[in-house]
Amino acid sequence: MSEDQNQNPPVDVNTTFLKSKRGILKVAEMVTLLVAFVCFTAASRPTYIAATALEFLITLLLVLLYALRLNKRLTFFIWPLIDVFNSVFAAAYFIILSLMALSTYAVTGTLVGGIVGLMSAGLLCVDSYTLFKNITFNKPRRETQNQDN
Repeated sequence: MSEDQNQNPPVDVNTTFLKSKRGILKVAEMVTLLVAFVCFTAASRPTYIAATALEFLITLLLVLLYALRLNKRLTFFIWPLIDVFNSVFAAAYFIILSLMALSTYAVTGTLVGGIVGLMSAGLLCVDSYTLFKNITFNKPRRETQNQDN
């Protein structure tokens, strides 16, 4: 039984990701999405609740993917590209969702949720820009690593 435990290495937590700019940006996205979720829940707006909860879970899974270095083990996906697509589509969706919440609010929770949703959309735009800038297209890998430093 001890041989089986030695074959599977323990999960390595990447604390440097959580301290990096991208990690802090992802955590800030999660915080704003959670605040928007709470505001929409207090206002009893089911469509807004579902959208913010879904994006919160997707962002949480991406943070766990990078923090636990699962992106190194699951190499059949291009994770930065998936992250960019998620950020771009979520930013566009949250801009529309937040503007709808702001224009049709009847309860203060919907108004605050719409404002925080716009803040979250701004963070998602910044995240997609920084990720897209770091993805290599027709550049040698070493050249892009030198640009990041």
